[in-house]
Amino acid sequence: MSCATCDTCGVTDGIDREHFDGVVALAGNPNTGKSTVFNALTGLRQHTGNWPGKTVARAEGRFTHENKTYKLVDLPGTYSLLSGSEDEQIARDFILFGQPDCTIVVADATCLERNLNLVLQVLEISDRVVVCVNLMDEAKRKGITIDAQRLENDLGVPVVKTTARSGRGLSQLVSKVTDVVEGRCQTRPHLVDLGDGVGDAVSRLVPMIQEVAPGLPNARWVAMRLLDGDWRVREALMNGELSEITQRQQAPTESFSKKMAMEGSQ
Repeated sequence: MSCATCDTCGVTDGIDREHFDGVVALAGNPNTGKSTVFNALTGLRQHTGNWPGKTVARAEGRFTHENKTYKLVDLPGTYSLLSGSEDEQIARDFILFGQPDCTIVVADATCLERNLNLVLQVLEISDRVVVCVNLMDEAKRKGITIDAQRLENDLGVPVVKTTARSGRGLSQLVSKVTDVVEGRCQTRPHLVDLGDGVGDAVSRLVPMIQEVAPGLPNARWVAMRLLDGDWRVREALMNGELSEITQRQQAPTESFSKKMAMEGSQ
């Protein structure tokens, strides 16, 4: 497992964050139109390269909304985040360690059930998610209808229907992403029921993990990966990497609270 800022763990993510109001990750299965979504949102404001230390290509771009500019990072297309391949590891590590302010998961409307596997895995890692149900034009031709509101209720995160090749739904997608980044949309992901056996084991592990890495937002997911024998997650927990990331996540909030307290006392 490689973190966003630690060279000894693998690679740095190399993402320029200083000049942007937020970082948005773009994930999805292959052949869902994810690249079309990326191109439509970023236009000519994009560039490509490789992930540091990897031969896997990375595309980055930017888009603006409400006078704010967001970095959009196109993650490798993958069916899973269980690190069975380099692509999967890169996508998972960026969502976990890259700390995106929002992750868009692009799903194919014509085979939504298969695509929801990745959606649910992302929701285990982050609650700042917007699901983009793309290829609605093809779904319509096949007589498939999608109840976005019901899906949104079931998942606990915003769901937007799009046809990226024609631009339909993209303005609504950007609006929802901005709501998540700005905190105007409070997501409440409905996580998978693990059953009594696994659920009990996870429940016992979570407080132990939280003791080692206080404030870790994905302790449940870490517990599940430990039970699955993921040595990279175990290493990140044992060497203090997860604690360092948690501290970095909390630092901006703490600084803001101190600033408000000082201003209020004047």
